[in-house]
Amino acid sequence: MTRLLRVFPRRTSMTPTDVMAFVGDPPLERPEADEVLVSCSFTWDRVEAQRLALAWGQYYPVVRLGGPAFDDPGDTFTPGLFTRPGWVFTSRGCPHDCPWCFVPKREGKIRELPITEGWLINDNNLLRCSKPHLRTVFDMCKAQKQRIRFIGGFEGAAITDQIAEELRCLRIGEVWLACDHDGAIRGLRRAVAKLSWLPRDKLRCYVMLGYGGESIEQARDRLLGVWEAGCLPFAQLYRDEADSIRWSWEWRNLARLWSRPAGTKAVAKGLAAARLAETQAALR
Repeated sequence: MTRLLRVFPRRTSMTPTDVMAFVGDPPLERPEADEVLVSCSFTWDRVEAQRLALAWGQYYPVVRLGGPAFDDPGDTFTPGLFTRPGWVFTSRGCPHDCPWCFVPKREGKIRELPITEGWLINDNNLLRCSKPHLRTVFDMCKAQKQRIRFIGGFEGAAITDQIAEELRCLRIGEVWLACDHDGAIRGLRRAVAKLSWLPRDKLRCYVMLGYGGESIEQARDRLLGVWEAGCLPFAQLYRDEADSIRWSWEWRNLARLWSRPAGTKAVAKGLAAARLAETQAALR
């Protein structure tokens, strides 16, 4: 059996923690291995990943460099290899071609993978998979002891009454939706209405900010719209492939306030109350 050692340029919530997984440079004491796999998820870490491949290559004869940042199409998924236990990808790719998203370029259209056990579902667009695939995924989720977290971000427009009923039968930890542009608000509201049995703390929403010349006022208004729809927003500033955008303090502060649940709730409640007061005053 090939002994694989995995190396990552940065630690994330997905990074494995076993004795054959490392973040950064080689330590003084290194395990025996036949091959080193340097995995890079973000394009802005590519230079560091290339440096690490050279650093680890001083001690191991075979070093391979890859991962999403190097346009790996993700044709396979081995549980625990590049993620912690519990993380699952049951599909790759996406049927859409959103201009801000790297997925279509890297992974192409949606492809279904063999389903493995897990409770942290991270597919790019799970609900666009075939009905038999979804049925098998939901059956797998029902067998898990842990609460299920759909972290990949559901497309609001794809949540049907049938999908909502399937989700109702699961022990849900979190369902993540996405609202990256103004046109997604309507679909988000419909999705939240179908998932009204979930409290706001379990109904999260990725909200990309600043793409395509969006102003801070427009971004703030969309964040508030996500809150008023019934979700807990999670703001993310747009990052291009080279990570070349230098956001102002005002933008960074907006993203920070709307990415921490406690701060988000305080800000959103204040803005929602102010908006309601303005509306009531206008009706008098």
